[in-house]
Amino acid sequence: MPVRTSPTARQLRFGAELRRLRERAGLTSTEAARLLGMKQAQVSNMETGRLGVSAERLRSMACQYECPDKSLVDALCGMTGDRRRGWWEEYRDILPPALLDLAELEHHGTALRTAHTSGIPGLLQTLDHARAVFEQVVPELAPSEIEHRASFRIKRQAVLFGRELSVQYRAVIHEAALHMRFGGREVARQQLQHLLKCSEHPNVSIHVIPFDAGGYPGSGQPIYYVHGAVPPLDTVQLDQSHGPALLDAEGQLAKYRIVLDRLLALSLTEVESRTLILHVLHTI
Repeated sequence: MPVRTSPTARQLRFGAELRRLRERAGLTSTEAARLLGMKQAQVSNMETGRLGVSAERLRSMACQYECPDKSLVDALCGMTGDRRRGWWEEYRDILPPALLDLAELEHHGTALRTAHTSGIPGLLQTLDHARAVFEQVVPELAPSEIEHRASFRIKRQAVLFGRELSVQYRAVIHEAALHMRFGGREVARQQLQHLLKCSEHPNVSIHVIPFDAGGYPGSGQPIYYVHGAVPPLDTVQLDQSHGPALLDAEGQLAKYRIVLDRLLALSLTEVESRTLILHVLHTI
């Protein structure tokens, strides 16, 4: 297989999991290469996502590393077979790679959880709301890039509404986000109506944290938790001023599961949340 020059986040993650398997076995990359009958450079390229790995070779590596977790090995094998280009590849030279990585991550996710305290989650936004959000980006985006980013955001929503077996999605939104008027009054009203419509889908759960819930855990930044085929392959995305950050260390995953659970505990039920969204809609 040729060496990749720009591996995707999914390929990087796969390589990182190979490195973790080796490190848990107490092997250096040189010792692993000797066991596997390959060069040390090949092992390094696999672990940095620059070189692909077949399912057969992966199982051989797992055997040499004495990995006892069959479900993890099976899940990693599932990451080796799909080499088809996703729809997001049409944006490869148009949008930042991090946005494409997010779409790929969602595409392969088995369930999605998110929490927003000052905005509406991207997968629940209308096109006009998304445009209004991107118009506030600093430095200012060109009109063409705003359109590309907005259309890309809407296409990502196919993971919820465009597939026969859509992924399960749970969103926790603070009441403050419902009062934000990105794009003006009419766009805000349409966005709230869209939230209500989204909440009718059986795979979508929307919960609102009311103002009177008081304080909440976390720093207020959006949290996006993507479940993998097995828990060790979960990923957390945090939005930061310089771009999204992907976290996958065991301790980080455990922390954000707790944060999301606590935020959910502070929120209203789905029925109560719909009632509150309707109330805010009638006040705009």
